[in-house]
Amino acid sequence: MSQLSFFSAESVPPAVADLTGVLAAAGQVVTVGTGARLSVVVDAVWRAAALAEMMTATGLQAEVTSTEENTPLVRTAVDVRLLGIAADWTRGAVKTVPTDWLPGPRELRAWTLAAGSPEADRYLLGLDPHAPDTHSPLASALMRIGIAPTLIGTRGAHPALRISGRRRLSRLVETVGQPPEGADAEAAWPRV
Repeated sequence: MSQLSFFSAESVPPAVADLTGVLAAAGQVVTVGTGARLSVVVDAVWRAAALAEMMTATGLQAEVTSTEENTPLVRTAVDVRLLGIAADWTRGAVKTVPTDWLPGPRELRAWTLAAGSPEADRYLLGLDPHAPDTHSPLASALMRIGIAPTLIGTRGAHPALRISGRRRLSRLVETVGQPPEGADAEAAWPRV
C-alpha cells in the first residue's frame, strides 16, 4: 500500500483551475455567449472518463462523446467560471500559456490524463501540435516545479515533453498520484 504524499493530486481539493492541465496538452477553451467551454480529444475512453470525473469534481457539468473520427472527446458545459481560463489561455484565437502558470498537482494530473504516456524508462507529456508557441513555456513551467523535461518531436505530429531520470520521474509520480482504475490506465501511468 502506498502512502499519500502531501504534494500529490489527491491531497489538494478540486478547483476549476485544475483543468488548465488539459490546455497544456491538446485541450481547447472557447468563449461561448456568456461563458466558456473546455474540451479535449483523447486517445482512450478511460482518459475521457477520468477527465470527466475531474471536471465533475470541480462542480462543472461534463460530457463524454466522440469526434466524427470516433475518437473520445470530453468537454464541459458552457460555464461562466471558465471565462477567466479562456482569457488567460488565449490571445485572439491562439492558445497561449499564462506567464505565471505553474502546474500544481491536479493540473499535472489532468495533463497526464489527457496526454501522458510511458516511453521505455521515461515518460512523455504530450503537447498541442497546433500550438507550437506553447511548447517552450510549458517546458519552463515544468522546470520551475522541479521536473526538468526535454522537448521532443517539435516538427512532428506528436510533440511532447520527455521526463527522464529517477529523481524527475519520482517527483512526477508523487505529484500526479495513483492512476485511475483499470489496466489500460495503469499501463499508461508514470512509474519509477
